[in-house]
Amino acid sequence: MEGEEYHKGRGAQIKTDNPFFKQRHTLDIPEAVDEDPTLDRPKTQILFEYPKNVVNKVDSVDVGMDFSLNPYQGCEHGCIYCYARNSHEYWGHDAGLGFETKIIVKKNAPQLLEQKLLSKNWRPHPIVLSGNTDCYQPLEKKFKLTRQLLQVFNKYKHPVGIITKNTLVLRDIDLLEELAKDNLVRVIFSITTLDEKLRSVMEPRTASAAKKLKAIKTLTERGISVSIMNAPIIPGLNHHEIPAVIKAAAEHGAVSAGYTIVRLNGSIGTIFEDWLRKNFPDRFDKVWNQIREAHGGKVNDSRFGTRMRGEGKLMESINQLFNASKKKYLGNRQSPTLDTSKFRRNGNYQLF
Repeated sequence: MEGEEYHKGRGAQIKTDNPFFKQRHTLDIPEAVDEDPTLDRPKTQILFEYPKNVVNKVDSVDVGMDFSLNPYQGCEHGCIYCYARNSHEYWGHDAGLGFETKIIVKKNAPQLLEQKLLSKNWRPHPIVLSGNTDCYQPLEKKFKLTRQLLQVFNKYKHPVGIITKNTLVLRDIDLLEELAKDNLVRVIFSITTLDEKLRSVMEPRTASAAKKLKAIKTLTERGISVSIMNAPIIPGLNHHEIPAVIKAAAEHGAVSAGYTIVRLNGSIGTIFEDWLRKNFPDRFDKVWNQIREAHGGKVNDSRFGTRMRGEGKLMESINQLFNASKKKYLGNRQSPTLDTSKFRRNGNYQLF
């Protein structure tokens, strides 16, 4: 599976061209190349940005959130299928190794959130951390931006959702516990597979499923509502695990579950295809063709309403399997609707 050129600990194994650039790197004329960029051992580079706004209105009707906040752009977790990879191109980087190694840190995110909540025009509505990239990715341990954001949400009694693949969320259990007392927080763990071998190459720097399940139990025991996303479902790789994933999550205290189907838009198609050929050459045709089957003959789909769920007989069977598993293991459990009535517009002290 892995030759000398395989970058262990990274999901993407290639750098992709940025469609916004007029020029691109090529090795077509070896004598004109000073160095081969594919041979570099990719190291993480930290970049700082100071945006004017960090609370984003989400216009998509099928992602389950109205507002998101991402303190980081790019993500060291390296999930090979991540839809956020394409957004890295808007920042002037590539969606492959660049997405995992050039991490943009928005150091003023907590201050901008507070300004937003103090705005006369703001009406309280759940804001989801990690609508694009993981707010608890490895660099959070150093910069603690997510912890500062949670302090702001606590100060103003404002509802917040968290989506993560990292058990670093347990570091902030004190703040989460305070929010949970007023029904102001919901944590969603993304569990793609229980197969540790598959996880280690598909999303190499995320927490193992065993650690996530343990974290779900810990949070639940402290009164914090936890759900899971079994996503993305990749036919031929992890779709058969749906019942086992939901069963394990339910046994550890999860109250609900959701799923999405993998879609390989933009540069993600090239990145995923390269990864799939290198890691699962014997299954490549089956997996690739089933992804195409789920999206009407293509591996990419941008249509609202179908892009997250897919279509066709294969997806009908996967949807039935998911719904049956959810009913069997989660029964009538439901995620509570976060409370917006406790919003304290002026707070009671200054954090920054």
